[in-house]
Amino acid sequence: MSAPRHCHFLLPGDWHTPTGGYTYDRRLGLALREAGWCVTPHVLTGAWPWPDESDLDDAAAHIAALPDGTRVVADGLAFACLAAVVRPHAQRLRWLALVHHPLHLETGLTEAERQELRSAESAALALAQQVVVTSRSTLADVAAMGVPAARIAVVEPGTDAVAQVRRLRQAGAPLRLLCVATLTPRKGHAVLLQALAGLLHLPWELHLVGSTERDPATSAGLRTLAEPLGTRVHWHGEVPGTALPAHYASADVFVLPSLYEGYGMVVAEAVAQGLPVVTTDGGALAHTLPSGAGLQVRAGNVAALQGALAQVLGDAALRERLAEGARTAAAALPGWPQQAARFAALLEALHA
Repeated sequence: MSAPRHCHFLLPGDWHTPTGGYTYDRRLGLALREAGWCVTPHVLTGAWPWPDESDLDDAAAHIAALPDGTRVVADGLAFACLAAVVRPHAQRLRWLALVHHPLHLETGLTEAERQELRSAESAALALAQQVVVTSRSTLADVAAMGVPAARIAVVEPGTDAVAQVRRLRQAGAPLRLLCVATLTPRKGHAVLLQALAGLLHLPWELHLVGSTERDPATSAGLRTLAEPLGTRVHWHGEVPGTALPAHYASADVFVLPSLYEGYGMVVAEAVAQGLPVVTTDGGALAHTLPSGAGLQVRAGNVAALQGALAQVLGDAALRERLAEGARTAAAALPGWPQQAARFAALLEALHA
């Protein structure tokens, strides 16, 4: 029997946190374990990507304790800030940086913050032997930061096969729109609420699933923006992954109005559930939504999103065609074991 293969994940928080990035890290790590790897997660404390000195000291202690030749998978949310900490260990450890999206492309940054993050992340990525991104769109974004394309590989998220069981909607009941996204500026909730304000003549209700606590100012602003919509908007907050299938099963249409995504895992999850999708072309979303599974509009365009929602809400035949397109596309989505095998091949190729 061959010796077990080892890798260590450096994570800027608990990988059970219900966001796309943490879910990607966790599901890859668990799939690697199922394939026979020994996977050890290390939780880095701190307010990433803006760590203080104690946060950097904690990360340095984790890294210094790793034996020579260790394979290290570093989540980009933390790795982007760790160039000075990683540099003394760049040669003795085998580094794979996992970039969900470049941090300087986050919405709501000042120009000074944007430049600071871009400079820091570029310096850190220069120390990684391998960089993994979740889409070809993000590959282009990372290459634009000076990382040679030969050192960047795309490993898209996997999806789970699901039963695609839909709830029976009562005659005359409003159509249920579902959006799964943390309440931050980049996710575009403000655009969605403004679009829906012009569709009050149609029967709909909006269910928002995602943390309201990571950006309290944005959450408060969105609640104010939603006041004219009355009781049509339902705020569920952050829910555990085990509760998400019920939300998908109860939805009639999935909507993601993001201004930018490094992939957009929830779109793939909605397609796997056989839901018609309305989303934007922000970042990798231009390629994440399969043809025939939904409608796509320009990111940040209220009128365009309003028009697409009006089409889907007002045309039952269109919804069924898009749902059928989603069910067809779901059969071609890769699973986590398949994507973990691709990731494992990159880990095995790392040199000490």
